[in-house]
Amino acid sequence: MAKANENYLKLKAGYLFPEISRRINEFVEANPGKEVIRLGIGDVTRPLPPAVVKAFHDGVDDLAGTENFHGYGPEQGYAWLIDTIIQKAYNPLGVELDRSEMFISDGSKCDSANILDIFDLDNTVAIGDPVYPVYNDTNVMVGRTGEANDKGYYDGIVYMPCTEANNFMPEFPTGNVDIIYLCYPNNPTGTVATKEQLKAWVDYALEKEAVILFDAAYEAFITEKDIPHSIYEIEGAKRCAIEFRSFSKTAGFTGVRCGLTVVPQELKVKGKSSAEIMSSWEFFDKLLQECFVVGTPGSGFGPSGEGYFRLSAFGERSTVEKAVSRIRDTWGK
Repeated sequence: MAKANENYLKLKAGYLFPEISRRINEFVEANPGKEVIRLGIGDVTRPLPPAVVKAFHDGVDDLAGTENFHGYGPEQGYAWLIDTIIQKAYNPLGVELDRSEMFISDGSKCDSANILDIFDLDNTVAIGDPVYPVYNDTNVMVGRTGEANDKGYYDGIVYMPCTEANNFMPEFPTGNVDIIYLCYPNNPTGTVATKEQLKAWVDYALEKEAVILFDAAYEAFITEKDIPHSIYEIEGAKRCAIEFRSFSKTAGFTGVRCGLTVVPQELKVKGKSSAEIMSSWEFFDKLLQECFVVGTPGSGFGPSGEGYFRLSAFGERSTVEKAVSRIRDTWGK
C-alpha cells in the first residue's frame, strides 16, 4: 500500500497564501457586496510588456509549421536566453558567468524549494524570522525537521530573528549550520543588505563551509548605487552561494512563469566517498572531452548500471564506425 509523506502533517496550517485565499473566499461569500481590497499577495496587475507578448506570438507561430517546429527544449534553458541574461543582468555588475552555471526554470519559488533535493537531510538549515514561508515549509515537508513548538519553531531548523532591535538584519547563527537562506531585498521586511553586510555573510559561510541560498527575486527594485544586486558582486561568493532570480514582479510573469538559478562551478560541497574505479559519469565526460563521442552512463538506468556504459548503434553506420575509430585512435585500443 502506498504511504503518505507524514511530514506534511507537521505544518501548523496550510501554506500561507492558499490559506489567505481560503479565508478571503469565506469572507466574500458571507459578506456579498463588500469591496475587498487585496494587498496581501504580491501579485501583479499590469499586462505583459508588448515585446514579451510579441515574442510569445512569434514562438507559437514557430510551432505551427514543420520547418520550425521543435519539441522538448534544453534541460537548462535556451542558450540565447541564458546568454542574454548574463550579458544584460550580470555583466553590468562586473559578474562573469559561464553558460553552464545558469539554469532557467518556471520561477524562483519552485527553485528555492526544489534545490533541497540535492542536499542531504543531515544538513542543518538556518532561516530568518520572519521569513518567506517557502524556506521553512519545504524543509518541513522533505523531512528535515521535527515537530513545531508552541511558538511555531520547528526542531531541526535554526531561526535567526530579524527584528527592529537588529534593524531586521539577522545575526550569525550560534553553532554550526550547513545551509543559510538569505533574501535581499527581503521578503517580507523590505530591508536591503550592503556590500559590507553580505561580505560578512560570505566570509562566515566560507569559514563554516556552509552554502548560502540567496534569493534575489526583488533585486530589480534596488535604487541605491551602493547596494549589490547579486551576491556574486561579493568576493568569494561563487565558492559558497547559489542565487535565485525571478521575472514575476519585474516583467509581470506571475502568470506565465520564468525564473533562474545560478550555481557557480567554483561551489563545492562534500559528498560520500566514491569508489576508486572511474564512475560511469566520469567516463561520460572523458569520452566526450577526449573523443568527442557521446554515450549514456550506466548509472542513469539504475544503481546496478554503475560500472557500465551504453553506446547506441542506432545511428548511421558510417557515424558509428567513425566513433569507434575515434575511440581506438585516441586511446590506442
